[in-house]
Amino acid sequence: MSSRHVSQLRKWMLASPPIEWGIDKLRELLIGALRQGPIPQHVAFVMDGNRRFARSHKIETVEGHNLGFEALARILEVCYKSGVKVVTVYAFSIENFKRSKYEVDALMEMAKVKLVQLAQHGDLLDRYGASVRVLGQRNLVKDDVLEAIDRAVDMTKNNGDCALNICFPYTSRDEITTAIKTTVENYSKPTHTQQRPFSQTRITQKLKSRNVDSSSKSALRASSPTPSNISEPDESVSSSTTLNPEPSPISSPEAGVFPDPESISIDTLEENLFTAGDPPLDLLIRTSGVNRLSDFMLWQCHEDTEIVFLDCLWPEFDLWQFLPVLVEWQWKQKHVEEKAQSKGIKASNIKNR
Repeated sequence: MSSRHVSQLRKWMLASPPIEWGIDKLRELLIGALRQGPIPQHVAFVMDGNRRFARSHKIETVEGHNLGFEALARILEVCYKSGVKVVTVYAFSIENFKRSKYEVDALMEMAKVKLVQLAQHGDLLDRYGASVRVLGQRNLVKDDVLEAIDRAVDMTKNNGDCALNICFPYTSRDEITTAIKTTVENYSKPTHTQQRPFSQTRITQKLKSRNVDSSSKSALRASSPTPSNISEPDESVSSSTTLNPEPSPISSPEAGVFPDPESISIDTLEENLFTAGDPPLDLLIRTSGVNRLSDFMLWQCHEDTEIVFLDCLWPEFDLWQFLPVLVEWQWKQKHVEEKAQSKGIKASNIKNR
């Protein structure tokens, strides 16, 4: 029996009411058990293998991508129900524009339709309070697709509990380059200070001038036997000079102050990334057995990010492939916490000696 027939038989069995009810109950129990432990707050997926799935099952490539969207809906349900706050998916790489025009146009059309369906007809996002955010270069997308993107974003903008980041069209190098450009632009603009009746510089100069004048008067009185014959310095002239100093091009309020480039830090760049404000990336999963990131979330992957490569194709990915990954992540997280606690206890014991 071919793999296609096995897959159809499996679908038929899973669709029967008693089996479907039993699987739903088991799924609820497993997700409930997962919630008892630590849950990754930010999970990213490289949804790879749609085309290979289509070829192996002798169906159209577009149909493979449609099945991939169905897999995404299943995984979103598991993620949000488990307690994941942010899900980021690699939907379309900028490099994908190099594919055939037929496939690119089909993917764009599918994205337009699915985005509208996701926002309008699916209650998944509203049920878990998830907002849609599309990360990438808008200038590379056609106007009709942009309208669908804006509609999906607008319809979910009031949802604030969770987020779905759809990277479309996106590459990590482009994201980092954009963040650097934005940072350079921000640090190339002067910060205009608010106009005041008296500037701080003028007030300081006025006080210094009065101190000098009073000390000069005291010295003159002490050295002269006839202080009445000595004319007082014209304070009005001094005041006039102090209140109207020569304008300095550096300290002039009109010129403003440029931000110090030495203050640029990792946090500065992160504030200008597409994922600004999201929790750190805890878990990145790629399907299809390919062991590379393909220019996805390169900046966001840090020393504590768990990166997992799975052999299954994306349309086949569901709870049963996802569950072992989450359980292993929880086990490692607990191990890290135990080590941190033991180090803390040792440190406190040393201090108490």
